[in-house]
Amino acid sequence: MKFSSIGRIIFIAIMAFTKIYRRKVLWLSVFIALIIAVKVIASNTNWVEKYYSGKTYPVISGFLRWLFGWLPFSIGDVLYFLVIIWIFYKIIKTVIKIFRKEINGKILFSYFFKLILIAMGVYLVFNFLWGINYNRKGINYQTGLTLKKIDTVDLKKIEALLLQKVNESKAALVKQNAFYPDNKELFKRASNCYRQAQKVYCFLEYKNISVKSSLFSWWGNYFGFTGYYNPFSGEAQVNTQVPRFVLPYTTSHEIAHQLGYAKEDEANFVGFLAATSSADTLFHYSTYLDLFLYANREMFFADSVAAKATAAKLLPAVKKDINELKDFYRRHKNPFEPVIRWAYGKYLKANEQPKGINSYNEVIANIIAFYKKYGRI
Repeated sequence: MKFSSIGRIIFIAIMAFTKIYRRKVLWLSVFIALIIAVKVIASNTNWVEKYYSGKTYPVISGFLRWLFGWLPFSIGDVLYFLVIIWIFYKIIKTVIKIFRKEINGKILFSYFFKLILIAMGVYLVFNFLWGINYNRKGINYQTGLTLKKIDTVDLKKIEALLLQKVNESKAALVKQNAFYPDNKELFKRASNCYRQAQKVYCFLEYKNISVKSSLFSWWGNYFGFTGYYNPFSGEAQVNTQVPRFVLPYTTSHEIAHQLGYAKEDEANFVGFLAATSSADTLFHYSTYLDLFLYANREMFFADSVAAKATAAKLLPAVKKDINELKDFYRRHKNPFEPVIRWAYGKYLKANEQPKGINSYNEVIANIIAFYKKYGRI
């Protein structure tokens, strides 16, 4: 068969396919064009920072928080639950039809085509509502910080400062006989931290509080998450079943995501700025403890002897909290967690965070740069 004949056959097949699936092909073409547009827009970090993150996204997120923030439960979690139920229903229904031989190749192809369109639609909505923030210039640009590769000398200095802050804040809590409030009050206090931070960093304005206890907290204990942001509802969800001293910083971190800081190290750093801008010792301790653990983990890879020596200087009350946290994770360890972490790491790498799950640790570079510029943490 000559090449021209093959070409004519392919052309006729394409035309026949287009005629049969005309509407689907049209939607596919539109979605592909929109995805290309998103990629082009996201490639310009200046445009993203100025027009999307600086102007468009605050309107979107503010509206979503106003729309759903007053609800006492997470509408986003309800949405996720319904989607999961719908997916399982569709899978079971399709499998049953296959066994009954009620589905042929044409119908299966139609299902697959529809699935592709749905996935592309979700991708576009995700990016419009939040995802483009992964490509912004971000908090380092806004605060004028220059990040450099972490060296051992700087790391030791920051680790020592964090050790001091952790011990001081814990001693203050013990002296005050402070207790952790209920979730509603804790979320309100996190909002107040941002209100204080806004006086110094005007871009951290936070209105229409919308922080909720996750309906999947029990699952979160086993899957290893302490909080997450739902871009489709604008809500920040917090796993409130973890040890209480983890919650203040986690809440500050999730609010940072609400404000458009998508990358995990940036959300950690924004959470630090908010928590330390207030006079709330509970937030100080939670934040400094988490940052110390990040720094100590980094130091362990560089100098394990020095890392262990520094950790030994923690107050007994702090060591007790760390042991409680370790015991919590040990009790909830399961064979699926590594798979979840691997998948989440791939998601982070696909969204401008090449270090994957280790992106959280990158906040130490921000803390070092902040200390070098301002002489404090």
